[in-house]
Amino acid sequence: MENLALIDSFSEFKDDKLIDRVTLMAILEDVFRNALKKKFGSDDNFDIIINPDKGDMEIWQRRVIVADDDLDLEHLEITLSEARKIEPDFEIGEEVSEEVKLIDLGRRAILALRQNLISKIHEHDNTNLYKQFKDLIGEIYTAEVHHVRPRVVILIDDDGNEIVLPKEKQIPSDFFRKGDNVRGIIESVELKGNKPQIIMSRTSEKFLEKLFEQEIPEVFDGLIMVKNVVRIPGEKAKVAVDSYDDRIDPVGACVGMKGSRIHGIVRELGNENIDVINYTSNIQLYITRALSPAKVSSIKINEETKRADVFLKLEEVSKAIGRGGHNIKLAGQLTGYELDVIREGDVAGAVADEDDVELTEFSDEIEEWVIEEFAKIGLDTAKSILNQDVDDLVRRTDLEEETILDVMKILKEEFDS
Repeated sequence: MENLALIDSFSEFKDDKLIDRVTLMAILEDVFRNALKKKFGSDDNFDIIINPDKGDMEIWQRRVIVADDDLDLEHLEITLSEARKIEPDFEIGEEVSEEVKLIDLGRRAILALRQNLISKIHEHDNTNLYKQFKDLIGEIYTAEVHHVRPRVVILIDDDGNEIVLPKEKQIPSDFFRKGDNVRGIIESVELKGNKPQIIMSRTSEKFLEKLFEQEIPEVFDGLIMVKNVVRIPGEKAKVAVDSYDDRIDPVGACVGMKGSRIHGIVRELGNENIDVINYTSNIQLYITRALSPAKVSSIKINEETKRADVFLKLEEVSKAIGRGGHNIKLAGQLTGYELDVIREGDVAGAVADEDDVELTEFSDEIEEWVIEEFAKIGLDTAKSILNQDVDDLVRRTDLEEETILDVMKILKEEFDS
């Protein structure tokens, strides 16, 4: 029973429930055949019989009987005198099967065999884990915080699998402690060496879409469809919804009475402000809805360039642009059009439209990051900035009052000259 005792010493794999019988037998045979090749140079004349239920196995070597003085290949041939020690009736040319004990392979070979076996089992487990989580990409998953690091949070699920939540995949307001349960979507599975690295995300648009499916029964049942989702994680999101059933108000069903249905989603996303709008194929109406809460006066669309001029009353401009330019940015992403805000009427003393100049023309005098900061809130021309109140610009941008005044001075000097 030497083989049984040796197999029992490999107990790391013997009772592994993740491995079916056929796979287990294939792995065992592959490992043992590799060991035989190293020992004898070939495994062609060996039969391996494995009983995975008992953890027992047998190895039989087949050799052809040759005359005592005719032995050339010891691992393929056996002398007549040796063969007759096994069975007295053997004759030259017949085949002899003799059991090989693992212990006969030598201590070093057995240690190498054991290591190879464990390695193969781990490789099999990693392959299964990779396939399992590949199928879960885009799905919501919950795991427990195991370790918090500066750039990553390490999570452990109920099966002991490690999941990685990088800093850039966390909502800015996220704060985790060891033992906290965290929800996110499985965004990707990457092989690092032979081990799969499972990446979770809480900033993906797909996470918000899946939360709608999970929290709103009509979305889960397919009565309401989520047509598009855009978001600035932790700040603001816009979700376009639709329904083929005219009796269902998709926005009302998603938001619920006094926001009761969407409240849980908002709380999960760190109080992210979520605008839910009715989807429509009428692009003018779609843009109008996307710019809510601003009231749009009119829209001029250029289908070729995918741009739209949006005309608003002066008091509606700040609503359309939103804090930090978030509203207009998300509305553009939701509709697929680049939106340009145009105010109805000029403020007294403003420069005439035909005399307006793109802000990028002043790149020699105004730093690029300052120009980009204005662009975030929809201000990309000299006139659009000169028509603004300084205090309002300080509130809506990350620029200091002194910087804004310097920019206005440069722009005024250009038009005064």
